[in-house]
This record gives sequence, structure tokens and C-alpha cells, in this order.
Amino acid sequence: MARWKALPEELDPQIVEFTRQMRRLVDEVGLGVATLADRTGYSRTSWERYLNGRLLAPKGAVGALAEVCGTSPVHLTTMWELAERAWSRAESRHDRTMEQIRITQARAELGDFGGGTGTTTVDAPPQSPSSAEPPGGRRRVLLFLAGAVAVLAVLGTVFLLTGGESTPAAAGPPSPSATGAPGLPPGVKCVGIGCAGKDAEAMGCSGDLVTTARSATVGAATLEVRYSRTCGAAWGRITGAAPGDRVRVTADGESERVEAVAGETYTYTPMVAVGRAGEAEACVTLTSGRTGCAK
Repeated sequence: MARWKALPEELDPQIVEFTRQMRRLVDEVGLGVATLADRTGYSRTSWERYLNGRLLAPKGAVGALAEVCGTSPVHLTTMWELAERAWSRAESRHDRTMEQIRITQARAELGDFGGGTGTTTVDAPPQSPSSAEPPGGRRRVLLFLAGAVAVLAVLGTVFLLTGGESTPAAAGPPSPSATGAPGLPPGVKCVGIGCAGKDAEAMGCSGDLVTTARSATVGAATLEVRYSRTCGAAWGRITGAAPGDRVRVTADGESERVEAVAGETYTYTPMVAVGRAGEAEACVTLTSGRTGCAK
């Protein structure tokens, strides 16, 4: 089928090879993306991203694909492991770049603030001949310094009360922090603690920005810890869920949970804030009473 889009040029060769292998399997059995989504429990949007190289498929999706296509998952899983390492390396480079952007913007903001307050400093007047006088000159210097401190205090108060509106810098465009979190990609609406308790998809933390940190099989369900470094958040997800199955994610004593409802084959929890993927743990309780965790 000539239905696949060209893969992004920046993809690592191992990711390209893995993605093409998934495409071959789908083509061989003649599945449409919608049918593939119905049979695997992963959404159509997710499969479009997996098969177009925009997002690395989680291990659970790889196993589901192999099962649907009637092939052994061993070879495909091996290819996935190589692709996952390459994806993690690329993500690490992205994280370093984003961190450098944040640092640069923070320094720029500090520099702007320092420049604004610097306009209120008072230059010392030229040294008068009397300042060269030994004992008596010292008293004059102290009086001058006391006066200068008082002037700076008054000017600083005026600056704070007016918000710096009298300075030329106020007429310029707002700094990046005035319109959103600095350094975050378009569409991302939160980071860190600001993401706690919120929906990952609604806040722009899923899609290309998420990886599966760890996974576990519990009964017929696949449990995953989903992690977004860009958002500094993690959440739990279960696929192959039955109505009443409950999944919970925990990090640093904070927990979020959700229960699958009728008609859902997968569901996920709200987010918890984390500094790294290893801080999050996801657990599931099936309606059968069976429990398990990915940690």
C-alpha cells in the first residue's frame, strides 16, 4: 500500500528500521489503522503517530501488534529495544537543549532586571579636593554614602510602585515568561507541580513528548508508567482494561487514580509531578482481584 508518509529525516536509523517493520506487518495482513486500533486497544491517533515515526510505540503496543498480525513478538521486541535506546538518546539531547534554552532565558531575564534597576543608580560625583583630607574627609565620605543609600532607597521604592513604567524598557515587548513557561514547546501548558492532577493530553504533555518509562503485564492488561521529561510529569496507563479495573500512579507520596468504564479498552490517570521517570510507580487492581505494579 502506498499509504505511508515519508518518515522524518532526523530519525535514527534503528527507529526507521523498526517503524518500517511495523508498517510491513500491517501491510501484510491488510489492516487499516482504525481496525488496528480496535484490535490492540491503542487509539487510532496513537497508531498514526507510531507508524509515521512521530512517536515510539510502547512495548505493550508492540506485543499487541505482533499478536494481531499473527507473528512472534521476539524479533519485533528486539528491534523495539534498539529503537527505544536510540529514542532515549535523542530525547536526552532534546532535554539538554531545552535546559540550555531555559538557562539562557533565565539569564536574559536577570540581565534585563539588572539593567532596569541599574538606571536608578547614582554615579558618584567627581572627587572634590576636600575628600583628600585625612581625618575630616572620612566624615564627609560617610555622610555622602549615607545620603546615596537614602536616595537609592527612595528610587527603588518608586520603581517598585510604578512597576518600572517610567523606564524605556517597559515600552518593549514582554519577556517570554510573561506569556507562558519559558522554553516549553508550543502546546505545552504546564510543567512540574503545575501539571499535578491534570490530564496529560489536555495539557499537551503526551504525543511526541512522552515515553513509556516501564511496563508490566497483569493478567490480560498491560500497565505502563508514562513519562514526559518536558512536562516533568508522569501518569499511569492501562491497556486491555475491563470495566472496573483501577490504575493508580504514585510519586513522592502523591497519588492519582482512575477507573476504567464500560466501552474503554485503555485508560490513564491524571499526572503527578516528578523530577525523573524513576520516581513514579503505577499499580493496577483488576476486577478479578489480581494486582500488579510497574516500578
